[in-house]
Amino acid sequence: MSITQLSTYAPQPLGVRASPTQLSVDPKGERLVYASGKSVFIRSIDDPSSSRQYTGHTAVVNVARFSPSGYYVASGDSSGMLRVWDCAGEDMNTKGEFPIISGPIKDLAWDGESKRIIAVGDGKEKYGACVTFDTGNSVGEITGQSSVINSVSIRQQRPYRAATASDDQTLVFFHGAPFKYEKQHSGLHTGFAHAVAFSPDGAYFVSGGADRKIFLFDGKTGELISEITGEGSHRGSIMSISWSPDSKKFVTASADQTVKIWDVESKTNIKTWKFGPEGSPSIPDHQVGIVWTSRTDGLIISLSLSGDLNYLNESSDSPTRVVSGHQGSITALAITKSKTLFTGSFDGRVCRWDLSKGLATIAEGEPHTNNVVGFAETSSLASVAWDDKLRHLDSNVGLYTGSAVSTDAQPKGIATLGDNTVVLTETELRIYSPTSVIVHSVPLDFTPIAVDASSSAGHIAVSGRDNKTRIFDTSSLTLKQTLNSNREVTSLSYSPSGAYLAAGESGGKITLHAVTTEYSVTTSRWAFHTARVESIAWNEASTHVVTGGLDCGLFVYSVERPIKNRKTRNAHEGGINAVAWESEDTVVSGGRDGAVKRWKVDLP
Repeated sequence: MSITQLSTYAPQPLGVRASPTQLSVDPKGERLVYASGKSVFIRSIDDPSSSRQYTGHTAVVNVARFSPSGYYVASGDSSGMLRVWDCAGEDMNTKGEFPIISGPIKDLAWDGESKRIIAVGDGKEKYGACVTFDTGNSVGEITGQSSVINSVSIRQQRPYRAATASDDQTLVFFHGAPFKYEKQHSGLHTGFAHAVAFSPDGAYFVSGGADRKIFLFDGKTGELISEITGEGSHRGSIMSISWSPDSKKFVTASADQTVKIWDVESKTNIKTWKFGPEGSPSIPDHQVGIVWTSRTDGLIISLSLSGDLNYLNESSDSPTRVVSGHQGSITALAITKSKTLFTGSFDGRVCRWDLSKGLATIAEGEPHTNNVVGFAETSSLASVAWDDKLRHLDSNVGLYTGSAVSTDAQPKGIATLGDNTVVLTETELRIYSPTSVIVHSVPLDFTPIAVDASSSAGHIAVSGRDNKTRIFDTSSLTLKQTLNSNREVTSLSYSPSGAYLAAGESGGKITLHAVTTEYSVTTSRWAFHTARVESIAWNEASTHVVTGGLDCGLFVYSVERPIKNRKTRNAHEGGINAVAWESEDTVVSGGRDGAVKRWKVDLP
């Protein structure tokens, strides 16, 4: 292989508006686990750049929770599959795979012995099930509710008790084990019941919902103690609840952009954090998830709908730390001359990364609003996206500068041409000056796919859906040459020296052309991808290329030794969209799983 993974920078949890997002912390308070796409990420709380990825699911994962022992994680996906896997070992081996319901699993809970799991959600025949963690045998029935169950919690002491919260506005209390229906609380919540949680000592459980109401119950009998009302009540849906380790307080997260701590004995609100701008609603600042860690510093972590993980402490009125990043597929990636990493994602978000710390900051200013297509570095960092805009970033501070320029059609690619920027749209090839003035343009009579440019060679290469790559002169955009291929060329990359053009095809083959000999084929043996080549990047010496593709494979090829390569399979869940060189022996990749990964390469 000779490609070694150095680090994984995890994506942020992807929240859904008006729906709770589940977070879980291990018993020691060291690691956070959450779902993102079809993957589950375990992330260090103290060092968010340190994370691990579990890729055993084949459907979108909705929830993941640590076992009380800390040795296993249970995760449930949108197909109704529950997976239990080892989180202590490096291999993260799957211990069990159990179909629970015929629909998405919304939440799950472990019992205090780490032996039984209740998983709930939106099934057709039933809305939940209770199984043993190792064999999947049934140890009870989850009944009594007529709509999707959003939340479940299990009392951690014997005698075991469980509670569920449903969209039918009811709460159901269970005795166990085996777990069986004991009673239903109806008429309390007047909206969807979103969250339910037992206190660590088992004395209480509390519920919250879309009606903004909080109810406190006896943890052993399930009897209602009281509704918690008064000054400081939420003004939006309550999405998530978590208890303090001493069971004297609990914390709630709400769509009113606040996180609140409640004292159980006095039944009052004792602390509030407000997110977003004052005086105006901000949907990205809705708080959709919360977890109170068992750490001695009393750390609370809340999740904003934007994906920000907010580190909160009772002694501070503002977050002590905010961890930001992407929430989904990374579609563009670039490393500037100053060795700063920039990434763009499907939603238009652009992040600037400190590679020494592995932490991202979201670019400030008016952002793109749709899929980021690519970056090109000149005196600034230019980007284009499916919002049909060309924007410029000050790469030193991660700040958008100037006004956005309309591309008049959907961009397909972007490239650097000296001090100018080349932009390829569905209908036209343009060259922009550093001040975003169109210097040259030419209409296209074919459907373009990819573009790259070389000031050294004086050429711009554009591939099309007609299986042809056209070479244009940079001075006047006149057509100089046409290259034919057997399949569509989906990625193009000139070497920094301008001597070579690498062309990656939809079938996975990469052809290396020698520019100085009228684009003659130097080698066509770079054919180890099994699906579309999405990205090609050259090292500074123009001796090696790194490639990423839809087949999830990451390859490094040598110009001098074309038969030799270095590879790693399954580098990203779902495929690799972008690659770049950080140094002569380190590459960076971004994938559809939303993760950024750094790799050490033993060059072939």
